Amino acid sequence: MTFTAAFLDAGSVGKAVLSPLQQLPIQLKLYPSTGPEHVLTRLQGCQIAIVNKVVLDETTLRQLPELRYIAVTATGTNNIDLTAAAAAGIRVENVEDYASAAVAQHVFALLLYFSNHCQAYQQSVQRGDWSKSPHFCLLDHPMQELAGQTMTILGYGTLGQATAKLAQAFGMHICIAERPESTSCRPGRTPFKQALEQADVLSLHCPLTVNNHHLIGAEQLAWLKPTAILINTARGGLVDPAALLSALQQNKLQAAALDVLEQEPPASDHPLLQQPHPRLLITPHVAWATQAARNRLIAKTANQLGHWLKQEAG
Repeated sequence: MTFTAAFLDAGSVGKAVLSPLQQLPIQLKLYPSTGPEHVLTRLQGCQIAIVNKVVLDETTLRQLPELRYIAVTATGTNNIDLTAAAAAGIRVENVEDYASAAVAQHVFALLLYFSNHCQAYQQSVQRGDWSKSPHFCLLDHPMQELAGQTMTILGYGTLGQATAKLAQAFGMHICIAERPESTSCRPGRTPFKQALEQADVLSLHCPLTVNNHHLIGAEQLAWLKPTAILINTARGGLVDPAALLSALQQNKLQAAALDVLEQEPPASDHPLLQQPHPRLLITPHVAWATQAARNRLIAKTANQLGHWLKQEAG
């Protein structure tokens, strides 16, 4: 039997090398993107669905009796109803540890934006400020050393660990936050509230679940030092955007850098876009997206799918 597969949002991986998927013994259909109204039509007759962020909920899965395998070209699986998939006998596989270096690198690109002010200094130079300076240098934008600061990491999987490794190379102290709902603290962890109180930098790396939506809200932001920097490269739903904007406006937080928002792409009237703040930096969910990471993602997806095909054939 030759399996039919549809990659519903192949455009989400940009110019990643797709040959590992194309070389599998399957009939592969590639769609740059797929809106909710086309999901069922494009998966009819398919045994394999390949998706990045396309939602496959219970209602959809119930109408796809031939579907047997879902490949998620991402680490997070919150776009798949895993309970419904298991009930239908559909195997779901995501991809882990393909973008650890890329995400950790992006965390520090965001952090250094605020610590070293390279963009602000470039603009000063372009305005002619340096040429007019009575000294050999400009000191208009005070820079901060990361060495000696504490980075609190919430979510200590492969991404959190990769970020911690880079932080240690910068001479930072690492504080690993315990889960907020835990009644005991594992060795090497710090209770949630205490971990946030210690943070000079809070970096989020945990998955989004039904229990941690808006995990960082007004109360948690109040625990942070007013000099702290919040970085979220995990999931937008972890942070309450209204509370974050309020904390910045009231100078209760030094800065925030977000690579993710609750809705992606965001609506043009999103409050964080409509009310831009000079100490808020937003990038469009690209922390994972170096070319090397995207190629690894596809290669790992193809490898997992290839193993499943062999099991089915054997």
